[in-house]
Amino acid sequence: MTREVWQAESRDVEDIVAGRHGNAFGVLGLHEVSGVWVLRAFIPHAETVTAYTLAGEELGHLIPRHGGGFFEGPIKTRERQPIRLRARNAGGEWDVLDPYSFGPVLGPMDDYLMGEGSHLRLFDKLGAHEMKFEGVHGTHFAVWAPNARRVSVVGPFNDWDGRRNPMRNRNGYWEVFIPVLGTGTIYKYEIVAANGQVLPLKADPFARQSELRPRNASVVPDPTPFTWSDQAYMEERASKDWRRTPMSIYEVHLGSWRRRPDGTFMSYDQMAEQLVPYAADMGYTHLEFMPVSEHPFDPSWGYQPTGLFAPTARFGDPAGFARLVNAAHEAGLGVILDWVPAHFPTDEFGLSHFDGTALYEHADPRQGFHPDWNTAIYNFGRKEVSAFLTNSALYWFEQFHIDGLRVDAVASMLYLDYSRQPGQWVPNKHGGNENLEAVAFLQRVNAEVYRQFPGAFMIAEESTSWPGVSHPTYAGGLGFGFKWNMGFMNDTLRFMSREAVHRRYHHGDMTFGLVYAFSENFVLPLSHDEVVHGKGSLLEKMPGDDWQQFANLRAYLAFMWGHPGKKLLFMGQEFAQREEWSEARGLDWWLLDAAPHEGMRRLVADLNAAYRSLPALYERDCEPDGFEWLIGNDQANSVYAWLRKSKGADPVLVIANFTPVPRSNYKVPAPIAGRWVERINTDAGWYAGGNTGNQGAVIAKPVEGRHMAAELELYLPPLATLFLKYEPE
Repeated sequence: MTREVWQAESRDVEDIVAGRHGNAFGVLGLHEVSGVWVLRAFIPHAETVTAYTLAGEELGHLIPRHGGGFFEGPIKTRERQPIRLRARNAGGEWDVLDPYSFGPVLGPMDDYLMGEGSHLRLFDKLGAHEMKFEGVHGTHFAVWAPNARRVSVVGPFNDWDGRRNPMRNRNGYWEVFIPVLGTGTIYKYEIVAANGQVLPLKADPFARQSELRPRNASVVPDPTPFTWSDQAYMEERASKDWRRTPMSIYEVHLGSWRRRPDGTFMSYDQMAEQLVPYAADMGYTHLEFMPVSEHPFDPSWGYQPTGLFAPTARFGDPAGFARLVNAAHEAGLGVILDWVPAHFPTDEFGLSHFDGTALYEHADPRQGFHPDWNTAIYNFGRKEVSAFLTNSALYWFEQFHIDGLRVDAVASMLYLDYSRQPGQWVPNKHGGNENLEAVAFLQRVNAEVYRQFPGAFMIAEESTSWPGVSHPTYAGGLGFGFKWNMGFMNDTLRFMSREAVHRRYHHGDMTFGLVYAFSENFVLPLSHDEVVHGKGSLLEKMPGDDWQQFANLRAYLAFMWGHPGKKLLFMGQEFAQREEWSEARGLDWWLLDAAPHEGMRRLVADLNAAYRSLPALYERDCEPDGFEWLIGNDQANSVYAWLRKSKGADPVLVIANFTPVPRSNYKVPAPIAGRWVERINTDAGWYAGGNTGNQGAVIAKPVEGRHMAAELELYLPPLATLFLKYEPE
């Protein structure tokens, strides 16, 4: 039989039916051949196929070319247009809107920006987007897989058959508009590698919604824009300098803050109803959520994410998460998310060897595999990977109005030899151990966040002495707004865990942090990492009997709230949870029925209130002129005293006694003679302490020939910290 000039090559037909063809759009759909418009379609199980316009005008019958479902034939049209196909077999008939009769959705500017890695709205272009295109409702899919021979969208809508919806290749970015599909459609990508191997089905890297684990397919999200009511909060946020603003952060793991009575997870909406009012009542300024990015394994706590654009389905849909953020903002609470651009898990449905090659990760395991976590490390020097991660950060700020990202494991990104022995890492081009590509990426993402979102901020979890972590990029810094002070946490907890009789020999553990306190903009973190994996809760770290443990913890928390730096406390520690934290259960809220636990909760609320209402405690958190030692060398008594101050604000004295011995007539220098009011006394009966102190106030008397103009004579309760505020007459 002679092949007509308009008919497809036999090899192309065979490859389409077999799912081997790398350019389905070059074969299927409408094509003008020698002045004739020919339509080709692949519809398995069909016996006859007729083409129609969207208006219902018949255009012609297609001729079966291959028994597997390939049809083609000339049709009556004078231009390219969307085509409706009516297929029939013995079981009935069905309509198919032909995806291959539509033009591309991505444009030349997208091609250009994606090609140079500078596209800052990839989340609008890649992934799955429900839309109306060329007069037809459907969903546009796009994904980056430059080394693939074929990429197809698969799901229940096409029986997971990768031959049915192959995509158009645009310089390594694949796209297709599939009519009719919309909200809730479950999908993955079937990718054929360059060697012809069909890879395990892949979730969408840009998926904005995913199935609930253990399922892991991507979901087409509802395109309805969320209606925000946080305009007043966002406008106020834009004018803030957070270095000089109170920042007291409540770190929360959403899956274990509180559980439903049957032990199941609370929803985002239930968190909005219960968590938000609780944190606001406690006086916190921000909630920090451990990663809400989609992740397959609960005990990873979200730090091994597979969906950097999708709020986890464990607690609801993306709109539910937006309602939670909106509720927080309406209550005056900011929202910080933990974000993980350092590494990703090697689950076969994820990014690992995405198109059959090391695409998102380094191919060399000395650069691309993390020995501590058995995860893959991003190739930060690849412009498309840098753009992917940068867009993830920007997406959370734009789409969900979040206020900050706490970037996890920054140290592991900065050092090429992190957790590696000699010979197990690759030096940079200068022979050093600095990951120059990761540095450039971090500078890029930080600069973009601060440029696009006034009042937003970035926080680094960085545990080394890398210089300039929270310095601006234009000054050579990494560009973060803040850095976690891991040294403060380690030193002070080590001191507090010692029996009081031994503390005099380790006095410097509590003072050393002030040597470098103003080298960065610090957050003082008592995070989840300190109360898990056998470390015990904060209460259990404290020495002594039960009374002393509570007194120690109260004194320590007040020491921290009086210390320069922003504050972070992990959930449950505000009421002295006794058991160490587990993601598998809720907190022990019943403990609040006991006076010492309720007393601890009251103290943290009062510390937050004092911190937020006394400018001397926050306006110079990150600057040396806001702090002055008064007593830093009383090792014998384990007493510390310092002054917090700010221009135009009443100064605040902080005095801590870390022995169980009360000190009467203890003398402390003061800058001003007059009345100093006891704003915080951690030994107060209200906090279940011994209820000793200074009757609410102390008078500082003038002295001569001393460094300070006045002197206080105090009663220091045992294992207690005092805040004294100067009160002008």
